[in-house]
Amino acid sequence: MTNDIAAHWTGMITVEDTALAVTDTGGPGIPVVYLNGQFATQGYWRRVLADLGAGWRHLTYDERARGKSARSADYSFEAAVRDVDAVLAARGVERALVVGWSYGAVVAAHWAHRNPDRALGAVLVDGAFPHDWLDDAMEQRIRKLFRRLNWFLPLLRPTGLTPRMTAGQQAESNIELGKLSRERELGPVLAGLTVPTRYVVASGTSFGSRGDEQERIRAGLDAVTEGNPNIRVSAKVTSNHGALLRKDHRAIADAVREAAAVRS
Repeated sequence: MTNDIAAHWTGMITVEDTALAVTDTGGPGIPVVYLNGQFATQGYWRRVLADLGAGWRHLTYDERARGKSARSADYSFEAAVRDVDAVLAARGVERALVVGWSYGAVVAAHWAHRNPDRALGAVLVDGAFPHDWLDDAMEQRIRKLFRRLNWFLPLLRPTGLTPRMTAGQQAESNIELGKLSRERELGPVLAGLTVPTRYVVASGTSFGSRGDEQERIRAGLDAVTEGNPNIRVSAKVTSNHGALLRKDHRAIADAVREAAAVRS
């Protein structure tokens, strides 16, 4: 690995038409870049970072219009993938292990697939399940949900709990994720992963899901692990989608250690 040893750094990195709030703990350890849930912030990872400790170089950042990062004209998935490269380049990191939760898991899978020589491994936390969950009815349900939240979201923005995106932009991001999660789209990405990849899978529901929808989506992982020996489930935890970073951070940290140990 040719990554330089860096000192702890926190600041803003200019990327295209925006600026991203980034934290780099520095140090000589394996670089790990953490990719957030769709509308979450880098602070969600604090328990995972604490469990792994100072022996790793942790890089976290807020995605466009999330947390302390600036707004942008582009909230597309491809912009999210480009931002991984931009953050690593700005911090002088050539190779890294990627850890993504939810939406960030799909970003991590795509980045690792496109960069097999730079990815030291991937940990996908309750996301990147190939399943055709988006149909016309679901698309309308998503649009309706965010229209109903339109008046409420601006009230939460000062707390940092919601992004500085319109309700419509958030809906479109969800719909794009649904299209990217289709088996014909995500399946080949996962099948082509050549780096050690570990899943941490939650239980129960996620925001907006009903009944056993989320468990049926997770079931798509069975074919993935059967078809690619580089991919394994590190843990199936009892927490639901929204709580596992808080309640099952040790399982996520263990998956990072496991993926790193395979490559080393």
